[in-house]
Amino acid sequence: MNIKLDDLIGLPFIDGGRDPAVGLDCWGLSTEVFRRYGINLPDYKISCEDASRIHSKVEEQRAGWRRCEQEIPVPALVVIRFTVYCDHTGVYIGQGRFIHTRKPIGANIDRVDSPAWAKRIEGFYVPEVMK
Repeated sequence: MNIKLDDLIGLPFIDGGRDPAVGLDCWGLSTEVFRRYGINLPDYKISCEDASRIHSKVEEQRAGWRRCEQEIPVPALVVIRFTVYCDHTGVYIGQGRFIHTRKPIGANIDRVDSPAWAKRIEGFYVPEVMK
């Protein structure tokens, strides 16, 4: 399935952003990418500054997601840990790449095996409905 994502690259990071015409936060971008693949994810209204609350929501919702241990499907949620908390998400888009957004860079594509990300990625997940 060839999904268009080019229009997302460079979108500004906006805390709480859910409108691709204006800007997105990391969860807003993740839900938009999954939507383009025909999968609707629940929305969470949590500020990107509230890392402990984001982490708590990740842990609370973990039962609805299956961790990918072998081959990573497209799309898969990339859960990232910056500190002691899992507080950032992106979406695996294949060929070792994932799309995500963060301030001040905005939406961009990085490699999962890059030195900047390889040790921060907690795991790759798909919603249980994708089994």
